[in-house]
Amino acid sequence: MSTATEQQHWPGPLSAAVARLCTGLQPQVCERTAAGFAEVLRRLSAPLQVAVAGRIKSGKSTLVNALIGRRVAPTDVGECTRLVTRFQYGTVDRVEVVFHDGAKQAVPFDSDGGIPADLGVDIDTVSHLEAYLTNAVLRDLTVIDTPGLGSLDAASVARTEELLGTRQEAADSELDPVSRNAVAGAEAVLYVVTQGVRADDEHALAAFTAATASREAGPVNAIAVLNKADTIEPGSVEGAGGDVWKAASLLAEKQAQLLKPRVADVLPVIGLLAETAESGAFTAADAEALRGLAKLDEATRETMLMSADLFTTWECDVPAGTRSRLLERMDLYGIRCALEAIDAEPDITAGALRRRLRDASGLASVLGRLDTVFRARADGIKAAAALASVTALAHASGDPGERQRVHDAIEVLLAKPEAHQLRVLEALTLVAAGAVAMPPDLTEEVMRVGSSNDVAEQLGLPGRSRQELTDYALERANWWRSFSSFGATPAQSRIAHVVHRAYFLIWQQLRSG
Repeated sequence: MSTATEQQHWPGPLSAAVARLCTGLQPQVCERTAAGFAEVLRRLSAPLQVAVAGRIKSGKSTLVNALIGRRVAPTDVGECTRLVTRFQYGTVDRVEVVFHDGAKQAVPFDSDGGIPADLGVDIDTVSHLEAYLTNAVLRDLTVIDTPGLGSLDAASVARTEELLGTRQEAADSELDPVSRNAVAGAEAVLYVVTQGVRADDEHALAAFTAATASREAGPVNAIAVLNKADTIEPGSVEGAGGDVWKAASLLAEKQAQLLKPRVADVLPVIGLLAETAESGAFTAADAEALRGLAKLDEATRETMLMSADLFTTWECDVPAGTRSRLLERMDLYGIRCALEAIDAEPDITAGALRRRLRDASGLASVLGRLDTVFRARADGIKAAAALASVTALAHASGDPGERQRVHDAIEVLLAKPEAHQLRVLEALTLVAAGAVAMPPDLTEEVMRVGSSNDVAEQLGLPGRSRQELTDYALERANWWRSFSSFGATPAQSRIAHVVHRAYFLIWQQLRSG
């Protein structure tokens, strides 16, 4: 069995270490727990599972399409928007309906290449959908589209709550956590908000952290996006100066303060514009129609851009049906951005215009954060989630001896220097969740040390020399060691020991490098 484990592909050394732990424990636990460990091993070798979650009508599916680069997730209210859908890499494009009894049924894509609105089956018997796509972005990231929280459809809400770990009855069910979430469980979340952050948004993020991360935390595995940024009224945001994107950026900063420490960041994005630019929905014909609109006199243009109704009904040479199509794919903000680009560069190609729209959508920043927050830390995120599952499985077994053996094995693993990142993630979780109260400045420092793989960022000293970083790491290591012994509560002392060791290991790394 160990040979098979070694032949598996793991995201990194932490995941490989947890895999060895699971393999070593399998002969020492009951059959049910061993089966759960097998599922942990399977999940460890799979791409990072990222759920796109949020309230109903927040634009989750549109954003999913933009991330995947294909308009495949249904965005209109229908059967499929009530189900959890997993988008993963496959060598052949296909969609499977997975039923509660484990049976599967293939369904064809619709004429536009998307998941059909009508599945032709009794939806109450469906567990979820599996979509396999050849898109390269899915090679190392499985994207999970979820029904909206706050929906009037109780079954849809239950599916999302179970995925995010917010249903108490799911947590207390007879099934062990790994088996229950074997198909739909998420290891990271991209949380979609609109202009107002509500209490249930904060609750959902808190519950997600608690369910997936007994050894990881929100700032490590959660990002939020402020979607539909183009709908924000600039006059309603102080300091925006009448600029829509500036208003969105300022509002996102305020929301980040509300949602921290649950998320690493809140980024503004225009999901519709991103989907149109990324999925091939913007065509040469669209570019030509926009050129026609750009030729209109300024007064006519400005009048048409005042409202959707005026844009589609005003008399001009561009057919009303063509304008309706543009409005559906770009909204007024996107159309205005395109017209300004044509004004500045009349000979701009359709491809270059599409890239301008992509830039205007804010998608690049979201993808960049996905890389730095999720992909770069996939090893730690997956290893921490796996340890959480291993711990839960041992507790669910009801055998004190089995539970102790698993606990001891985990402690041996975490004592190794190369596994200390998992200790840091655990400490970050406790501080982020408020389980261990720390002064604000120390909370911020714990977050910084635990939320980055870059040494300069961990130390809060970007751009400094190696010697400065080395000296500062030792200084902070000594400070945290002193704090752990004098002035800290017992709970704070445990956190301080972890942070001290993190700084000490950074100091060793800088000295030896």
